[in-house]
Amino acid sequence: MDKHWSEMNKEMQALIAKKATFRDGVGKLLELRKSLFEQITQIVSTYPEEAFSRMPFAGAEGYHSKTLAYSIWHIFRIEDIVVHEMIAEDQQVLSSQDFQAAIRSPIITTGNELAGEAIVDFSKQLDVRALYRYAREVMQSTDRILTRLEYSDLKRKFREDMAEKLRNTHCVSEAESAAWLIAYWCGKDVRGLIRMPFSRHWIMHIEAMQRIKNRLCKLARKGVDPIAYCGFSCDHCFLGEWCGSCRTDYNTCSFATISPDGKCPNAVCCQEKGIDGCYECNLLATCEKGFYAPSNDGANAARAQAMYIRKHGKKAFLKMHDRLHEKYDFSKTQEILGQDCQEGLRVLEES
Repeated sequence: MDKHWSEMNKEMQALIAKKATFRDGVGKLLELRKSLFEQITQIVSTYPEEAFSRMPFAGAEGYHSKTLAYSIWHIFRIEDIVVHEMIAEDQQVLSSQDFQAAIRSPIITTGNELAGEAIVDFSKQLDVRALYRYAREVMQSTDRILTRLEYSDLKRKFREDMAEKLRNTHCVSEAESAAWLIAYWCGKDVRGLIRMPFSRHWIMHIEAMQRIKNRLCKLARKGVDPIAYCGFSCDHCFLGEWCGSCRTDYNTCSFATISPDGKCPNAVCCQEKGIDGCYECNLLATCEKGFYAPSNDGANAARAQAMYIRKHGKKAFLKMHDRLHEKYDFSKTQEILGQDCQEGLRVLEES
């Protein structure tokens, strides 16, 4: 489990256990959920549509053996059912806002009954953007309900007829792989539900989503030029694990993720000019687009690397980077190359 999320979760559990710190515990829970949901937002906003139905760990044991789309559906169907049917006893978000039609989902269940290719087929049918909107609405509705809870609510157990009520919603499949959920939920009090569907369940599935996307990026980069348009080496980038490079559809480099269209300005410019990279551009020395923007503290480090490629070629550049990483301990090249591109070029040429 991610160390930061794990520590936040442990702190939250300890805080909500005491009346004096209960409110602080709810606040910590909301903070944890916000941090986790940011991961989902980043994935939905930057990865191509085809990524959401791919299953790179098919046949494996664990949450990472699913798809990105399935994972989002599963997390928030469980939460929608539990928080609205059991805790608030009102209408689920899925039905109250007609999200099933928007998402184009053929099911209303949690999806536990699905496996293998059935998960892939299910994922291909979903409108991911609508699914994301549903997930966000469920999260926000749950957060509102959590903030209204009192410490005395934590020990509230559920009436004997709750299990029958849940079965009647048909939101949980009668298949053996899914039917156990009802007894599991009904065996907990409100505090127990907070400890799993609303926190730990998120962590486990979102960490699995990270594994899925990282694997998809690795597969996308196979056989692709490892040098980015701007001149960075994707093989040596500290973000290389989760980015498929700007030469693939899995481009999630920093300037791509902050651009409205999800495309790095350097990549777009090179493509429009029909050049292989910024190192072939006669405006390299004065360019201020993307990675070369004056506000970027790595601008001159990026420019120095593009200048090196222009002088010595790509093969020499990659070999130089191997030596550079053997010689220095760093994550970002500006830590070694500094803020002067000529000085940075000198460091590269002496490595």
